[in-house]
Amino acid sequence: MPLIKLTIIERKRILTLFTCLLMAVIAWLFLSLNNKYRYSAKTVLVYKNFPQKKAFHALQSDTVDLQVEGTGWQLLFARLRIKPQSIAISLEKLNSRNFIVFSEQLADINRQLETSQRIMSVVPDTLYFDFSQRAVKKVPVKLVYDFSFAKQYGIANDIVLNPDHVTLLGPDKELKRIGEWPTDTLRLYDMQSTTVARIAMMRNNMKNVNIFPATAEVRIPVDEFTEKTVELTLNVMNNREYEDIRLFPKKVKVTFLVPLSKYQQINENYMDAIVDIEEWKTMGHHRLRVRINRFPDHCKLISVSPAKVDFIIEK
Repeated sequence: MPLIKLTIIERKRILTLFTCLLMAVIAWLFLSLNNKYRYSAKTVLVYKNFPQKKAFHALQSDTVDLQVEGTGWQLLFARLRIKPQSIAISLEKLNSRNFIVFSEQLADINRQLETSQRIMSVVPDTLYFDFSQRAVKKVPVKLVYDFSFAKQYGIANDIVLNPDHVTLLGPDKELKRIGEWPTDTLRLYDMQSTTVARIAMMRNNMKNVNIFPATAEVRIPVDEFTEKTVELTLNVMNNREYEDIRLFPKKVKVTFLVPLSKYQQINENYMDAIVDIEEWKTMGHHRLRVRINRFPDHCKLISVSPAKVDFIIEK
């Protein structure tokens, strides 16, 4: 295919032609983007001015479509960047009716925008709400956790939650079904010292129930455990028909793990060892099983020696 050879003058003319075409396209694009257009953008609703004596929840999604008027530049660059990303809607009218009309609040909605964009309408234009009598209830917080400890360490005292109750606000029918409120799962591993953490409450999926506060502080007392042994005198239960029951031996040794901080404090006064004579009367046992009837919290029983004892009954 033969090549077309152009002179310098012809090349300049072609370059000038393409330059003019490009400038014409840029000018046309500039003028077109300066024109007004309407387009749709999604946004999330945030409610304000709640009715004081009613519990409610919306009967439709809290995401709506905004019909926005703006320039072509805004359509090109800001369609998905409506600022702010949410709009606040007043619920004051819910004191006298069960629906909200967006067209009544367009002026207030447009004042919330940070750009020259203008919201012309909202789809849907009306939000409907379900109402019930508003009630208040306090329920205990349930800590959900997954802990592991370094060797010989463990929980040495009661876990403290602050606050240990949350306040629920919503329909009485809904609140009656709630007896406690769990937290998110607190995961702590290889613990070997007292730990303080902040944990969020479990996500609330009920739109007509509010929860306060949304977080709690958790204190987990952790201590090193060591072994301790005490002697306990055995007590006899259900001795209603016999004058005297002799046990052999009369005492047992109880071995357990105790936090180092409580080593001196925890002794035989914090626990009881018993045998039940009903084991012989109703089950025919010739030896009685030793049971620990009372035992200190956060200590860990290792063994009771002996685990069974002999006995003689004297009437």
